[in-house]
Amino acid sequence: MFIDFEGIDGSGKTTLSNLLASRLKRLGYKVAHAREGGELQSPTARRIRDLTRDARLLEMGSRAEFFLNLARDAQQLEEVIAPALKRGDVCITDRYLYSQLALTGGGRGLKEAQLLPSCELASQGLWPDLVILVDVDPDLARLRKRLGKVQSGKVNDADSRKGLVGAGLAVRVREAFLAQARKDPSRWIILENNDQPLRVLEQRLVDAVVARLEGREQPVQRLVPAPAPPPPGVASVDDVEERFFHAVDALDAREPQLAAWLLNGIPGLAAHQRRLTYAERLPGLVARSLTGLDDDTAWTLRDVLSASVPVDVAEGLGFVTSPRSHAVRQRLYAQAPEAVLEGLKRQDSPEAWALRERGMKDGHLSAVLLGLAGVDGEESWVVREAGMQRKLYSEVARSLGGLTTERAEALREALIPHDRLAVLKSTTGLETPVAVGLREQLEKGALKLVLRSLTGVDTPRAWAMRERGAQLTKEALDSVDGMDSPSAWKLRASAARRWPATVVSSMRGLPLVAETRALLDRILEEQAGKLPVLRNAYAVVAQARALEQTQRPVRSVVETVGMDAGRQEA
Repeated sequence: MFIDFEGIDGSGKTTLSNLLASRLKRLGYKVAHAREGGELQSPTARRIRDLTRDARLLEMGSRAEFFLNLARDAQQLEEVIAPALKRGDVCITDRYLYSQLALTGGGRGLKEAQLLPSCELASQGLWPDLVILVDVDPDLARLRKRLGKVQSGKVNDADSRKGLVGAGLAVRVREAFLAQARKDPSRWIILENNDQPLRVLEQRLVDAVVARLEGREQPVQRLVPAPAPPPPGVASVDDVEERFFHAVDALDAREPQLAAWLLNGIPGLAAHQRRLTYAERLPGLVARSLTGLDDDTAWTLRDVLSASVPVDVAEGLGFVTSPRSHAVRQRLYAQAPEAVLEGLKRQDSPEAWALRERGMKDGHLSAVLLGLAGVDGEESWVVREAGMQRKLYSEVARSLGGLTTERAEALREALIPHDRLAVLKSTTGLETPVAVGLREQLEKGALKLVLRSLTGVDTPRAWAMRERGAQLTKEALDSVDGMDSPSAWKLRASAARRWPATVVSSMRGLPLVAETRALLDRILEEQAGKLPVLRNAYAVVAQARALEQTQRPVRSVVETVGMDAGRQEA
């Protein structure tokens, strides 16, 4: 039997396909997995995949990408799949030609009828007996994928070509997969992976596959685990705190790492109470969840966690620049020099420069450059010159973030041939000639970065680009974070149904005035069951309330839980 797993990035198909392979082997079946452990088993196919992911190849057209992906699948078929089936093995794949139809047809917009003949040629008439579509809310998949990068230490890895298009690509690809499943229900099983423990999904999957292997057809083609019931009533701003923490507590039983990650940047007593329960189990995620927080409990937790996860503590400081942050960075430097140095963005204080000078002496030039964004003193230009001499072009480009001087623009121009994406990132919030030119040049191939570079820009050109982008991807809404103009509210209202979670997050930092509450209430009522929407809504509300209230509720959490640094370290 030939079994194929399909689904968007972050859906869990790789994990589930490998779990199925292991279970079937234990049941006595001979199994070959063409992507065992997440790696394509054909070396040639791996090299082709690297080519299609290379973000430097932005000019690669959709048809060229399609034929390269077909070549990858054809090689896997000849080298791995066909021989396994000939031996009589159960052969499992993680993606097959259906992915190319979904990506190029649904995602890139080419007509499926034009693509099918080439897929038939690549398949040699060999198509899966069973296709398992692991279906998931794209916003949730993106959260899981981001969490996975954090846990694997790949959070700073560059985007792939596909990733540069923006999150809207996953939405379109998912819709294409679902359309394929509807056309061929006898071949496809849809396994929903939104709100159930992995062990439950694994067992349902094994039961369905074994039934097929034994010739027992199962009439139900959509495997939908029952979600935990939400609190009664209609979701609104007034009860968003209760609903969010109810969801987090339910999530803890099946995905504790994700539950801890959802607390990232959220202030207040309730969030801190839960961080304390995770501090021993998931210290790194707790440290990172403190990003941007500057209250007493946040500092207590950082003190507790510094010894065990210094890198995470350093990266969880965010842009906090209080005297306490300087002391913590000084203390963490010996264990986490690069994270400390990269966290000095927009800081031109003597304390920051003392750390940079130390970092230069210790050979951490790249990290010093990455932490120079927003700094324009003469000392910073000496460091940039050293970076140019060392050919650290990407790092030098990113060190220019937020700078609008002629000197910065001239250096951007010089860096474009070396790393235009890094230069584009450095123009976030700017409307300089280099910024405008790069956005026009890269809008098609790197729409995600182009739109995010518009954050805070309030010009007719920027709004026209956002309106075009909002039809395709959610990053158009990322670029209006915290903006309170009529144009921003108009864009939010028009995109609320298409990109609800991002529309909500774009209101973070705004006061809870009537306009904010009305849009939040509308989205919460329409999307109450979606965890990413609920999380972003509570982040907006919590931050607005934190700005209005004293720090007394936050300080009291230490007294409430009774934790002290010495006991936690022990």
